Amino acid sequence: MVTKVVRVDPDRPDLLDIARAAECLRRGGLVAFPTETVYGLGVHALDRDAVRKLFEAKGRPASDPLIVHVAAFDQIQALVTALPAHAAALAARFWPGPLTLVLPRAASVPPEVTAGLQTVAIRIPAHPVARALLSAAGIPVAAPSANLFSRPSPTRAAHVLDDLDGRIDMVIDGGATTVGVESTVLDLTVDPPAVLRPGAVTVEALQSTLTGVRLAPSRSADTPLPSPGLLPKHYAPRAPMTLYRGQAEAARRALVAAARDAIDRRVRVGVLATSGDAGALEGMAVVIAAFGAEDDAEGAGARLYAALRELDAAQVDVILARDASRDDGLWRALRDRLHRAATRIVDAAERDHEPGT
Repeated sequence: MVTKVVRVDPDRPDLLDIARAAECLRRGGLVAFPTETVYGLGVHALDRDAVRKLFEAKGRPASDPLIVHVAAFDQIQALVTALPAHAAALAARFWPGPLTLVLPRAASVPPEVTAGLQTVAIRIPAHPVARALLSAAGIPVAAPSANLFSRPSPTRAAHVLDDLDGRIDMVIDGGATTVGVESTVLDLTVDPPAVLRPGAVTVEALQSTLTGVRLAPSRSADTPLPSPGLLPKHYAPRAPMTLYRGQAEAARRALVAAARDAIDRRVRVGVLATSGDAGALEGMAVVIAAFGAEDDAEGAGARLYAALRELDAAQVDVILARDASRDDGLWRALRDRLHRAATRIVDAAERDHEPGT
């Protein structure tokens, strides 16, 4: 397969290019496109053969469900058996945007999309290219992240091509995404509603709109999962990544000490670094990928996956990173992604008792 790349203005995409991509989707093709979160790999959500092709292209397990994207709220009715009253209030505040709602599935939605569950995850994206494509296609579009399964999600078209060139029909290049981490997933089929995956729509924002929203407990990966992004190993770079957690300065000291140990053993070290971490590593023979400032969760989110991919491109042997020191707002989502990307997590207080990284 030859993957066609179409470059568009992210704010005013050419409608002829969009029409061609929409036709490809309607015919059962695989089209990667930007959303405000990450690039998605879209297929006709009601075409079972197309959905199977998507799973094959990504190497994605059938137990990991997909999110269905639609252009407007009234298109949801055909995909669900019931629509809770508070869904409209959430949609009014957060859609279009990076919020996914889990709802009871209608029979029209193939079980391949939902991992065989009786629920379906749905969202309305905000990115102008995604909205134009969904409107032109006139179909619900199932779209996980446009990458090989378990790799860091793509925030640029180049990341999509790194993983899927020759595996999919088309990539719409609309530049870098803005949010950089996947949507928040809120399950409305349980009482009280539960956040299955944290994202850019924070738990605190949801709680201000809908009383009783809670964080769902972790689930076993042995059964079909109600949301994407719940597997314990996900978003991972190719190089093994060690994450140091604990009080910020103690974790930074542990990271620097581990970097020195690895350098002494002639290991090529990459560091996913905040601005403070980068200063502590000055003069050391490490590859640094800037992650963001301690007080800039939005900037860190936009950079996270690109930074991990930069370290892989630099062919480092190991990646060291420091855990997010906060677990609220958007930092909750970033911490979730860091934990799932890590090969191992080390408490900074225990670092002095380790033989090395």
